[in-house]
Amino acid sequence: MKRIHYIVLLGCFGLFSCKKVIDLYPQSNLNTGTYYSNLDEVKAALAGCYNGMQRSLSNEWQFTELRSDNAKQGAPGSTASANRDYSDLDMFIPSPSQQQIYNYWLATYNNIRNINIVLQKLGVVYDEAAGTFTFNAITIPISEADRKQLAGEAMFLRAYHYFNLVRLFGGVFLVHEPISPTAALQMNRATAADIFKLIEADLVTGAASMDNLKFSQILAANRGRATSWAAKGLLAKVYLTLGRKNDAVTLLQDVITNSGYSLQPVYANVFSISNEMNSEILFAVRYKAGGIGLGSHFGNTFAPIGSGSAVINGDGDGLNYPTAELDTLTNGDLRKPTLIGVYGTGTAAKWYVKKFLSPVTIVDDGESDWPVLRYADILLMLAEAQGYGQPAIDLINSVRVRAGLPNHTLTTLSSVALFEQALSTERRIEFAFENQRWFDLVRFNTTLTTVTAEQSIKDHYADEYAAHYRLYLPPTPTLAELQGYITRDKLLLPIPQREIDNNTQLVIPQNPGY
Repeated sequence: MKRIHYIVLLGCFGLFSCKKVIDLYPQSNLNTGTYYSNLDEVKAALAGCYNGMQRSLSNEWQFTELRSDNAKQGAPGSTASANRDYSDLDMFIPSPSQQQIYNYWLATYNNIRNINIVLQKLGVVYDEAAGTFTFNAITIPISEADRKQLAGEAMFLRAYHYFNLVRLFGGVFLVHEPISPTAALQMNRATAADIFKLIEADLVTGAASMDNLKFSQILAANRGRATSWAAKGLLAKVYLTLGRKNDAVTLLQDVITNSGYSLQPVYANVFSISNEMNSEILFAVRYKAGGIGLGSHFGNTFAPIGSGSAVINGDGDGLNYPTAELDTLTNGDLRKPTLIGVYGTGTAAKWYVKKFLSPVTIVDDGESDWPVLRYADILLMLAEAQGYGQPAIDLINSVRVRAGLPNHTLTTLSSVALFEQALSTERRIEFAFENQRWFDLVRFNTTLTTVTAEQSIKDHYADEYAAHYRLYLPPTPTLAELQGYITRDKLLLPIPQREIDNNTQLVIPQNPGY
């Protein structure tokens, strides 16, 4: 049972100011000063924060998978005009005024606001200079253990949001407590270093505050909530992003040795709606079908346009199509039937993302959860952190065996470059369409030697141009033009122009290249 989805109170806690997105002070009919009066009310408020992750996730695939070499924007032709925002993201020419970027920014800061309110009510205060937390006295009649557990969960959710923001936009607004509209107008972008400082503090403190029960000991009703293991796993990814491999190794070995999580024997079972929150899922954004407003739309979003009800009830939007390269790369891989579906035959065949295709009675109301952190990721991150050698190759093989692929050896991977390319490819297939590929490409620019985001995307255009990009409605870019759009500056998204224009007190710097 997905208990964390049934109460959506924080959506009522106020809307953003029409003048300032980071105006995070609650403005509503609900009195937050009196609402948080007992444990159940705090839990309900935190449930709203879990639910709030769904809104930002609705756009996240556009900036991660769609901009990567895993996906392309639907079918060229008529859909290119109907979905211009998506096409512009796919081709690295988004405007700072692009609606999809703004929607993601708005939804993310909206949930950060709600999380900050929960943490404030739990007496949690962040010291920016020290990068530490203080747990002040509170009047809510709850145990210290409950307070720490709930605070740890909230810290994990906030760290997740900021980790995505800093990787997508660079330095953003650092808001770690509810603030007034006046204070918001005095706030400029923080440095990426300061954002990472908060992320690390949230995850270190969160991991120490939450239960560290083994997977088998977690009650079914609590599966879906953040845990100490999820915080350690996410922190390890933060450390890899920062080049702190040794720190990542310690955390990852702890998860592998002590958490009780494990790989599912069959890849498809990881994503089965009859096997949700299984031993491989350290954390997922959860969905609940049934017409209650908490169902997943991804089945319909990714199904082929014009397929009617042949793929999923209510037709598809035809977004985020798998690339021909990924289709070829997965030939002979047991993961492929879970990843990629095909509608139609011959020249009319359309490939689509199948991973989140749960049956729906109501359009955009699927049951499929969205994995954020899986045990397979823990294994492959440890391989990355350890670097070239037999132990790391063994970790890659532990994931490959489930896919029916032969083991790598020190003979087949006879150099650091071959090892790193194999690791990149394994991650690409294993986590295809889980919003990991873009972040991997960017991270591998510094932690691996053979993969760069710019070159991978340029190669993607070259592979797909003749059959796809040259068919776009005019003005159709040449291959050279498409490849020229990929620059170091364009690895970051633009700060939403509304955020810049609406601040009358400060000059908010835009990211270079926009």
